Amino acid sequence: MIPLPHMQALDLALSIALGAGLAAAVGFRVFLPMLVMSVAAFSGHLPLSSGFAWLGSASAIVMLSVAAMLEILAYYIPGVDNLLDAIAAPAALIAGTVVSAAVMTDLPPIVKWTTAVIAGGGAAGLTQGLTSLLRAKSTVMTAGLGNHMLSTAEWGGALLVSLLALAFPVIAVALVAIFCWFAIRLVRRLFRKETPTPSTPTQTGAPPGPLANPRS
Repeated sequence: MIPLPHMQALDLALSIALGAGLAAAVGFRVFLPMLVMSVAAFSGHLPLSSGFAWLGSASAIVMLSVAAMLEILAYYIPGVDNLLDAIAAPAALIAGTVVSAAVMTDLPPIVKWTTAVIAGGGAAGLTQGLTSLLRAKSTVMTAGLGNHMLSTAEWGGALLVSLLALAFPVIAVALVAIFCWFAIRLVRRLFRKETPTPSTPTQTGAPPGPLANPRS
């Protein structure tokens, strides 16, 4: 048995919800939630687990600010946004795991990292995968014209979920769950519309009907 620290069940649940909420926000944008977490840690509003103190430094804030701004602007460039989705998939899994482990304090390393990989990496991978599918369908259906609206919604969602996770972690997780439910239904509906329906084959060379006049 792995000895767990004397934490109240509520504190442990909130810690996991905080990590999962920030990780889900990473699925929308990789660097923006990390920037929000860095500013909160630097201002003393968010304690970080051991080994992640560098995320609360001024240099980390500057680095993440530049990275977040470049990432947001790059998603408004046609063609580059779809390329970034392919790159962001593994990056979101790693970043989601890192942010989850960073906020899960007072847990044994094996428990912290296992929970971070499952809850954090899973949440980041799910939201990133759904947004990538929606962008791919938007590119096909609107020739990329609708991608700007989706990009704005993504970084806005990343900021909203990040701030909400810091204040109300459980509500943030519930909001992400609702988004995933609607996104899955929308993706299934869009894919169903593109599925060709079998057409009734035309009969060729059918024998003459009973009213056809036979040759004399």
